[in-house]
Amino acid sequence: MKTALWLYLFLFLAFFDLHAQYPILTPFAISLGAGPAFIGWMMGMYSLTHLPGNLLAGVLVDRNGSRRYIVFALTAAGAILLLQAHAQLPWHLLLLRAASGFALAFLSPACMTLLASLSSDPATQGKYMSGHGIIHTLASVVSPAAGAFIVAKAGYSGTFTTLGWLLIFTGVMALFSVPKQVQSMSAAKPALPLHSPAQADREELRVSRRYYLLPFFVSCSQGVLFFELPLSQGSDGMISTGILLSLLSLGALVTLSLFFLNGLAPGIRIAAALLAMALCFFTLAAFRHIPAGVVLFLLGAAKGVLFPAMASLFISLGGPGRMGRTFSLQSIAMSLGAFAGPVAAGQLRDFVSPYFIAFVLLMTAILLLPPRGAGKPAYRPEWNSPAA
Repeated sequence: MKTALWLYLFLFLAFFDLHAQYPILTPFAISLGAGPAFIGWMMGMYSLTHLPGNLLAGVLVDRNGSRRYIVFALTAAGAILLLQAHAQLPWHLLLLRAASGFALAFLSPACMTLLASLSSDPATQGKYMSGHGIIHTLASVVSPAAGAFIVAKAGYSGTFTTLGWLLIFTGVMALFSVPKQVQSMSAAKPALPLHSPAQADREELRVSRRYYLLPFFVSCSQGVLFFELPLSQGSDGMISTGILLSLLSLGALVTLSLFFLNGLAPGIRIAAALLAMALCFFTLAAFRHIPAGVVLFLLGAAKGVLFPAMASLFISLGGPGRMGRTFSLQSIAMSLGAFAGPVAAGQLRDFVSPYFIAFVLLMTAILLLPPRGAGKPAYRPEWNSPAA
């Protein structure tokens, strides 16, 4: 539990740092002379360079543990932010965001694997994952508005410098606080009899790669939101953008705190959350008289239902010895989506509302990913239980 608390602290500081940048990156790029299409590529490039990092992280985390990669990701991303404070041209920002994307690609697989490895009990694992979501959301509630206010007081250079040193300090703390090795359920061997029904189900799920379309579509829709929301608020709307993003996270915090929802089957939660998110994006596109803050709060509430359900699904897809690879593949799918979303929105913004693009993507996800075994949990506790 002590390791989990330390990790939650590092995650809070890291997520605070990262989310504080969301409302200021687009205005900063505009101040350097970038147009909407270039901004879409800039945001997408950050996610595109996640891919080689994710591919490396999946194997390396399973082989060497999480500690060194958490420290590397935090300190390297902090150093890049210090350089970003001195960017003078749009291409400088593009290259630095690409480098930051590669460095931070190691953080999510390493942290998720470490949390899942702290216990072999499925219920405890679920609590750790819910804690991860709550910490992430708490940081994202306050950080967008905080980032906008810091820019208003210190300017872009001062803000990036402050955030960079915060990440470096967090990485140094992780170096001395995260244990080198954790006795992990991922180190254990599967204890199920050969050809048992549970093992057959596990193998079937493991090869069902269509499940990785889920984080792709979700991340793609989020990329559209983070691209379009600052542009829709205008160049002078940093503070309003930060407040709206904080409302998004506040909605997620509300549903993440409803722990009884974890008793429902992941398939049911995923389908309901996708439908709710799709309707929210359709409302943003078609009913602009409805206050955006209300819609974003509801969108965040749907996200708070979706992400713990996805965590349960991908823990069940992983199983012993494959956690790093599974979360790596999930991160790759999310990186591809986060790249495709802003790029598509930047290219098509003059023809169709980007919010409508996100609506179509999420409705497609519902069609392609119907709830599997909606009457029973996708997570099978016996997959990680000792042999009788």
